Amino acid sequence: MSLFDWFADRRKEIPTSLERQPREISDGLWTKCSACGALTYTKDLIQNQRVCPECGHHHTVTSSERIQQLIDGGTWRGMDEALAPSDPLEFRDRKPYAERLRESQAETQLLDAVQTGIGQLEALPLALGVMDFRFMGGSMGSVVGEKLTRLIERATRERLPLVIVCASGGARMQEGMLSLMQMAKTAAALHRHRDARLLYVPVLTHPTTGGVTASFAMLGDIILAEPKALIGFAGRRVIEQTLREKLPEDFQTAEYLLQHGFVDAIVPRTHLKKHLGQLLRLHRPLPAPPPLTSPWPTPASEVSVL
Repeated sequence: MSLFDWFADRRKEIPTSLERQPREISDGLWTKCSACGALTYTKDLIQNQRVCPECGHHHTVTSSERIQQLIDGGTWRGMDEALAPSDPLEFRDRKPYAERLRESQAETQLLDAVQTGIGQLEALPLALGVMDFRFMGGSMGSVVGEKLTRLIERATRERLPLVIVCASGGARMQEGMLSLMQMAKTAAALHRHRDARLLYVPVLTHPTTGGVTASFAMLGDIILAEPKALIGFAGRRVIEQTLREKLPEDFQTAEYLLQHGFVDAIVPRTHLKKHLGQLLRLHRPLPAPPPLTSPWPTPASEVSVL
């Protein structure tokens, strides 16, 4: 009898109840870090705001998760949640734009790539917009621009500080000029917000590129970024081909922009709420100035006679 046959006979003698049962591991129980390869219990990763405890890598978070991380429980009031995109150009590439919209809406349970609303951060009221990269790469179409503009205008009316968490591949090409118009529209609304002497803080996350970088993402009073976030306008290869020179390895990272003065601070996600709370307390809005009154007496012709 060969050794293999002997082991086979021995296994037949083991009761079925004592045989080792295959371990069942639920899908999503563990998450592997894409930066260092470390395995982390998904519950622990979520509790740490999806920041790898081993290397500090910031995993992508959804817009709903971001709102939960920043806004005090029970204080969030969403705005324009029924505003949905259309397909005015009837655009089609490999598939119709309308079909791409339906797929993204089914995948994300959102109507477009941004959530906006009013809430409280450490008991301080603010207007908050959060982009969601899962929805067509966070691209800025007419609905994204409209929702952000309405948010900015409401913040101006109610004298609220404004925070926008940016995550986008840029303008949405399927809407053509209608998408590009959103750059000017959001910039104009932010100009009126600044004229009212109110605080605006954009938070640049990975990635923030294209038309979003060229508009509201870089118009903040104080610009924050997450560590190692990709931030830029054109792609690295396009710039290298245009300049005909090799760019630094850390080009278009948050750290590079901080070094060159385009970003004011790099804040880890786990410290972001506390950091924003400090900024909101330091820059509380002043009361609206009283209407101007003329120092000259009212002409007799304008005095009402009872």
